[in-house]
Amino acid sequence: MQSGVAVIIPALNEQNAICHVLKEIPTSLVEEVIVVDNGSTDRTSENAGACGATVLYEKKRGYGYACLKAIEYLKQQEIPPEIIVFLDADYSDYPEEMEMLLQPIRNENVDMVIGSRALGNRESGSMTAPQVFGNWLATFLIRLFFNERFSDLGPFRAIRFEKLIQMDMQDKTYGWTVEMQLKAARMGLRNIEVPVTYRKRIGFSKVSGTVKGTFMAGYKILWTIFKHL
Repeated sequence: MQSGVAVIIPALNEQNAICHVLKEIPTSLVEEVIVVDNGSTDRTSENAGACGATVLYEKKRGYGYACLKAIEYLKQQEIPPEIIVFLDADYSDYPEEMEMLLQPIRNENVDMVIGSRALGNRESGSMTAPQVFGNWLATFLIRLFFNERFSDLGPFRAIRFEKLIQMDMQDKTYGWTVEMQLKAARMGLRNIEVPVTYRKRIGFSKVSGTVKGTFMAGYKILWTIFKHL
């Protein structure tokens, strides 16, 4: 037996954004929202708990570390979720668009849905030029080497929990999203994209907001692609 939808939100120093995100998640669609505090030095965890989330703690910093923490928590549940939604904590995504990601899985036998910023409406300045180019390059290489058409590595995504477990996700940092898409292609999963809206985040990006973060993210994404050839 499965229990529906669980949302995973990795969060690092997002005290000003996290409650905006949580308050706009459609409660009628979701059984549990899990915020993983990834070593915050502000009130991210306190605010997330006050706004109704289950709060977990992962001190090892890295997007993948945070996601894996939540997955291990969900694997221990007596009744596991059917679908996992991944969502960023910075309020750049529109949580109210979640139904668009869930509908194909529930009604069209789809395994994974990527919310594509490239196909949707993207607010000016919401993505840096290196981010846009990096997404284009990564999805071009995935199409070239894995014969799977994606337009984005967008973090707003939904996937069947059983398929996610079968992937045996390993990346601990910047390569998490591309690893999931590569493994979905290799496994022959039915994957689609839906256009989503994207806005300027609240606060400062720990990745695209620094030269080092941008470089490391780009390097890790490309390294992950070539690792799986």
